[in-house]
Amino acid sequence: MNGRPLPPSRDLRLVHVDARERQSVVSLRGTGGPSFGGEELAICAGPCAVESYEQIVATAAAVAGAGANVLRGGAYKPRTSPYSFQGLGRDGLAMMREAADLYGLAVVTEVLDPRDAAIVAESADMLQIGARNMQNTALLRAVGETGKPVLLKRGLAATVDEWLLAAEYIALTGNEQIVLCERGIRSFDPSTRNLLDLSVVPLLARRTHLPAIVDPSHGTGIAALVAPMGLAAVAAGAAGIMVEVHPDPASAVSDGMQSLTFAEFESFMESMPAVAAAVGRSLPKRFAGATLNAPPPS
Repeated sequence: MNGRPLPPSRDLRLVHVDARERQSVVSLRGTGGPSFGGEELAICAGPCAVESYEQIVATAAAVAGAGANVLRGGAYKPRTSPYSFQGLGRDGLAMMREAADLYGLAVVTEVLDPRDAAIVAESADMLQIGARNMQNTALLRAVGETGKPVLLKRGLAATVDEWLLAAEYIALTGNEQIVLCERGIRSFDPSTRNLLDLSVVPLLARRTHLPAIVDPSHGTGIAALVAPMGLAAVAAGAAGIMVEVHPDPASAVSDGMQSLTFAEFESFMESMPAVAAAVGRSLPKRFAGATLNAPPPS
């Protein structure tokens, strides 16, 4: 570690950087599957919400073909308005799992209710705690107790200490397979959806042994800014990125403004290797179980 160590938080025990001899690596699907914190980047890509079987299969094919190794998507959606699309629930989970298996991808999806943690864990390889639920301690415990890897997003206005203490709740269940995700924090400036705090990436490396990724889609809310900020995140040392990709962003039921088209995502991925190599990382190798010959949806 370069420079003077940061003062430890007295309540950070299991996730504090000094709790491990080296930085943690969180793996999905065993040997050969995606990992967070190793040499290879974790590339999580997919729609904000699972809308239909055709949509999620087409997206899985596109993101796998461009180099992603984790399919993201919402089956249960936390929406600001109660009148907005709330997700397809269990049907959406089944669609995601089938689409991911067709193209050799792991699955990460959000859990909203502690009562659903075990159900979601049956279909997903990684369970996501969204920004709105970062301090929902009952949910943190329930997700941790599934034993599945957990993606913990930073809260809308959370400090780094608050974020890490939320991770501590999960670790106290005996599950330390935790990945942090910076997705922007609320700012006074409405020019972007959130303020993407890239300085937190190297800061976290000095505070915790947990790997951290960045979500430039929610961090900016503007599709044209996703690729440059995603590349900047990798340059800053992020273990991976999470990006929203949709077959037709203009018709998306949610977050279309920040979603990349298939062509835009492919272009983004083509620009990634040089940046990754500069910081000693590489793009994911093809997962050994991938079957990239599934028929496209009609």
